[in-house]
Amino acid sequence: MFESDRTDHETAMRLLKVTEEAGEAAAAYIGMTGQNPRKGVTHTCADVADELCDAIIAAAVALHSFTAHPPAVLDAKLHAAARRLTNPALTHTESE
Repeated sequence: MFESDRTDHETAMRLLKVTEEAGEAAAAYIGMTGQNPRKGVTHTCADVADELCDAIIAAAVALHSFTAHPPAVLDAKLHAAARRLTNPALTHTESE
């Protein structure tokens, strides 16, 4: 744990928040597509986008609990993903 003022419980809650927000994005998508016949269409694309942003923010906050250099870790991951997009021959394990 990299933030000395955080307990293990607080760190776990930050990580679980990512899962909660991802679930809310999935629920919004289900609502957007009307896949729950009891409820019908209840959400819009904008709602899904909003929930995805919440998941991204929660992940960024949680990342701070697992590395002393969150921007560098994220930057490296983004560059690895970009390399895979431009060179599909690279596998997940080869690019990390």
